[in-house]
Amino acid sequence: QVQLVESGGGLVQPGGSLRLSCAPSGLTSSNYAMGWFRQTPALEREFVAASTWGVPTTYYADSVKDRFTISRDNAKNTVYLQMNSLKSEDTAVYYCAAAPPSLIRRRTYCSSHSSYQYWGQGTQVTVSS
Repeated sequence: QVQLVESGGGLVQPGGSLRLSCAPSGLTSSNYAMGWFRQTPALEREFVAASTWGVPTTYYADSVKDRFTISRDNAKNTVYLQMNSLKSEDTAVYYCAAAPPSLIRRRTYCSSHSSYQYWGQGTQVTVSS
């Protein structure tokens, strides 16, 4: 049984930083595309960042590029999302997800929530003074 468990969310002031972690069980994350998405009550689930399988390539939404970094620790089977220079508009529930390898063009595949087979329960990030 596959489970993805996120942690690291919380309340932070604008300009601050948080690091989210995602620890899958029941799958080897290096064999999957691992993505981060976020959702607010007003918006559909939005792509944030992804790291492909194998030798990873990373992709980011324009809204977080140069502020957020996705990374992997394969020895710990854990994926991270380092979030710097946080803004109030980054407030959302953040979800970790895993997608099996595909021949579909990677950027398109990894940025689409429909590609992802497994999802975590989400962790709340609130950016507020």
